[in-house]
Amino acid sequence: MATVKMSSVVEEEVWKEFKALARESHQSISGLLTEALRDYLARKRVRPRVMSELEASMRANRRLGELLAE
Repeated sequence: MATVKMSSVVEEEVWKEFKALARESHQSISGLLTEALRDYLARKRVRPRVMSELEASMRANRRLGELLAE
């Protein structure tokens, strides 16, 4: 798998906790960072999809919602 080198700035306390987690879980910083980025992307991309499906369902079942609200 291709990799990229990156540089960034984070709060010192967050970085210390992140490094400690890597040690505790016997993972490399790189591996843990990749996992964290994947998790973040999955959370951010799922929510819009869930919301659009919810809105579609609410439109399709509008009458049922009105009856339940009574």
